Amino acid sequence: MLAGGAIAVGAIAVMVARTSAPYGGEPYAVAVINTIAAAQIPTPAASPTPAPAFAAASANGSGISSGEQIDAASGVKVTRAGGAGAPNAMIIQVPEALGVQLTPAPDRRLAEKSRYGLLPRVGADGTRPAEFYARPVMTSARLKASAPRIAILVSGAGLSPESTSSAIHTLPGSISLAFAPYGANVEREAAEAREAGHETFLQAPMEPIGYPADNPGVHTLLTSASAAENIDHLHWLMSRFTGYVGVTNFLGAKFTASSDALAPVLSEIASRGLSYVDDGTSPRSLVRDLAGGLKLPETGVDIVLDATQTPQAISAALARLESLARTNGAALATAAALPVSIEQIARWSQSLEARGIVLAPVSALVARGPGPAARADP
Repeated sequence: MLAGGAIAVGAIAVMVARTSAPYGGEPYAVAVINTIAAAQIPTPAASPTPAPAFAAASANGSGISSGEQIDAASGVKVTRAGGAGAPNAMIIQVPEALGVQLTPAPDRRLAEKSRYGLLPRVGADGTRPAEFYARPVMTSARLKASAPRIAILVSGAGLSPESTSSAIHTLPGSISLAFAPYGANVEREAAEAREAGHETFLQAPMEPIGYPADNPGVHTLLTSASAAENIDHLHWLMSRFTGYVGVTNFLGAKFTASSDALAPVLSEIASRGLSYVDDGTSPRSLVRDLAGGLKLPETGVDIVLDATQTPQAISAALARLESLARTNGAALATAAALPVSIEQIARWSQSLEARGIVLAPVSALVARGPGPAARADP
């Protein structure tokens, strides 16, 4: 998987050191949610095979005959748009013990073979990877449906095995992970992240202001390259692993400020059914200006949590993130997959529900509207 030899190694060092960074905000992801609802309703002993949940309930004379009663019996609460019935589920509330299992990747209907490997694509039935591979919003029944939401994208996964493993297994599954394309085991680690419940993003290197002295790595998207060359580079990047819901930038202050260079790349991302997250570090980025015309679901980061990489600064940034979410209804932050960031975010998230806030995947906040990015120096 690792290409580019010494150049890629240099890119890893740069990314580890520097990585920090319409759907109305409502989730629309397709995912498999394994619950124990059927097991909680006893099946008659005489039945040779287990009956479906609804049939089992009727056979036992439990009086359960509706979806709402099944919800109540299983401990799963489904909030639907306008109070409607299935299939308009918008928010799924489950006991913590039930957990989430994301849909397996790659799904052959959403994969296209290329000379580099598998690329994402829109299915023949219109299914988009951004929806199919996303994690749904899972909330406790103790929280209101209108509770403010916070999403965090931890970037730079896949570069350090230790930090990647820590991010996967220490952080809550609702936190999304962005994988750099250069890790030797990025395909396996991305799959491991999804098995743990984290939706994933591809972190694409883009030309910074100081290029080539500041070089993100091989296959970086460049303003000096033709549209065809950048699309070819993007395909190489996209083939590194599967199952991601969207793309986010690594660096790219120069690239994202050039409409001629950026537009074809965003168009390709949109055509493959993906979303885009602008890491918010460049005020000159044209992503929001171009995305609407390309029908590309996108969002921008509000706060970079670890612009200053100390526990005190990260804690202060998380407090600001909470305040912003309460004011606006939702807020999105990014952080690097560094030990200090992972530790602080994990500790902070433990009591978030008690403070009345939902920890949501990034996909739930895509296309929510402008989010003025702010570095979080106290």
